[in-house]
Order: sequence, then structure tokens, then C-alpha cells
Amino acid sequence: MNLGKLILRLLIGTLFVGHGLQKLRGSFGGPGLDGVEKVMEKLEMRPARRNAILAAGTETVGGAALALGLLTPVASAGLIATMLTAIRKVHWKNGVWNSGGGFEYNAVLIAAVTALSDDGPGIVSLDGALGKPRWGVLGAVFALGGGIVGSLVAVALGRHGSDVTQQTTDADAPADELPPLASDSDDAAAESGAG
Repeated sequence: MNLGKLILRLLIGTLFVGHGLQKLRGSFGGPGLDGVEKVMEKLEMRPARRNAILAAGTETVGGAALALGLLTPVASAGLIATMLTAIRKVHWKNGVWNSGGGFEYNAVLIAAVTALSDDGPGIVSLDGALGKPRWGVLGAVFALGGGIVGSLVAVALGRHGSDVTQQTTDADAPADELPPLASDSDDAAAESGAG
């Protein structure tokens, strides 16, 4: 069983590193940070640059930690958070199947890293060298719970960042281009005698 865990960790972890480097540096034909920033803007994950860096960094560092079997539940929590956020913001509306742009692939990755967090990375891992080749159900609960919380926070902060971006845009706009405030329209109504 340790051989299977090693193969699973190396494959999934390495693919996450590659996926992260596509975002971070444009490696392997990826869009790089500028391209991911544009996607984050379209997804209303603002500030878009910060979210692009966080997603790319989480996939790169989390993938490397998973491949090495280092703090497996923590690495898995970060990876689950990115996959859940991708499902929520991109894939959910397309249904289950990957062939239609759905969340099938993301869900399989979530299940696999959760299982690795439960059963542990095995003895051929850094966790194993540190005396923790198996994390147990608490490792899986931590990974899944941390991933859910991480995704909720990322989307909520993205919305909050969207509000801040809109307020900044409004503050920079000339006064005659701003929508009237409630108190402005009340004052206008009172001045016109319609109040």
C-alpha cells in the first residue's frame, strides 16, 4: 500500500506543481500571472492580482508538499480550497462531467487528497521520516474542513475586494458621474417640493 500512496502523491502533487507554475510563470503553456489576473477579475475575485498569486502559490507549494509527503493534511487543505473555489466559481454551472467543463476532475482530486490525508503519505515520505506516516480521520477532517473554510474565505474576500475596488473607482470618478446618494435624492426631492 505504501507504493500506491507514493505513486498517488507523486502524480497528484507534481501535476498540482505544474498547474501552479502555469499560473505563476506561464510554464507548460500556461497563462502566467497576467492571464490568471484577468480570469480572477472576470470571476470577481478581487483584488485580482492578489488572488492570482495566492491560487498559483497554493497549487505550487501545496503540490510540492503533497509530493514530498510533508504536512499532508495542511497541503491537502490548501489544494482542496483551490479546487472548491474553482468548482464554485467556474465549473458548477457546467454540471458534473469534465467533457462539458464540469467539476468531475476537481472532485476526484479533492477525494484523492482527502484520502491521502486520512491514510497518510506512507513511510516513504517526510511525514513518515518525522514519525507521522498516517494521520487518520482527523487528518482527513482537517484537510476537508480547512479546504472548505479556505474556499469560503477566498470567495468572501474576493467579494469584499470587489466592494473595495468599486468604492475606490467611485471615489476616483468625477462627482457628476457618480450615482446620487440616498441623501442627495432626498435633498433634491425636498428642494423641488416633491417631498
